[in-house]
Amino acid sequence: MQADTAPLTTFETLRPRLFGIAYRMLGVRADAEDVVQEAWLRWRGADHDGLQSAEAWLVTVATRLAIDRLRAAKAEREAYVGWWLPEPLVEVEERTPETAAELASDLSVAFLHMLERLAPEERAAFLLRQVFDYDYVEIARILDKSEAAVRQSVHRATERVRAERPRFRVPAEAHLRLLEKFVRAAQTGDRAAIRALLDENAQAIGDGGGKVPSVLHGFQGAERVTNLYWAHALKYGDRLHYRIATINGEPGLLRYMDGRLESAQALVTDGSRIVSIFVVRNPDKLANIRV
Repeated sequence: MQADTAPLTTFETLRPRLFGIAYRMLGVRADAEDVVQEAWLRWRGADHDGLQSAEAWLVTVATRLAIDRLRAAKAEREAYVGWWLPEPLVEVEERTPETAAELASDLSVAFLHMLERLAPEERAAFLLRQVFDYDYVEIARILDKSEAAVRQSVHRATERVRAERPRFRVPAEAHLRLLEKFVRAAQTGDRAAIRALLDENAQAIGDGGGKVPSVLHGFQGAERVTNLYWAHALKYGDRLHYRIATINGEPGLLRYMDGRLESAQALVTDGSRIVSIFVVRNPDKLANIRV
């Protein structure tokens, strides 16, 4: 007798959404994949006959699992050496299956870095409403909260995000052109050209995780960020190589040292200048980048 494949088909259809929720909650690919796998195990053993909505059931399970895992991770991140940045999802040639369907919504490193300021349930409520467009009744059921509590949580999170989030949307083409100029300047060590591409208040934040050298408190101001890239070009010369890639759905840079991946860099721009650079150097967070 042939096994019923409907539950598996249903799950695979919803897998990108479950991964998208879990990754935005946790910022770590392996943790997000663990949440999806646990959701599958629970789904496989569930009674499907009485369910009104497979999506509602699976999103509820994945969200609650992600909240629990994020609560546990918070203590670890408080003890983390230096800045904690999300593990980058990198594409160079083509999209991976888990990112193909869910990269349309905000996934940027800057956005996820900012979400670290939110409490786990607040983060879940905000993402479900503002990124995945669930209504308040659905979110209340998913989080087992009252609708009024969910509205308050989403409002509070939205206000915090609005206060800290860059207020500009930049077309990918403009972002890409700016990165191409920055690559040329950084590769050649053209100090004036690097400086011209940076906003006066530009910042650079690095994540080495205590495993490789990184600036613990970041660099603030165009001059300091310029000097950082200029010094790297002077010290390492042709040993450094930059490559443009898609990082969390936006144009970004991969930097190589002696042919080995050294960092993934997400750059935020207002369309004419670079305002922030997030540099992920922790080798654990680069391990899944196959380029």
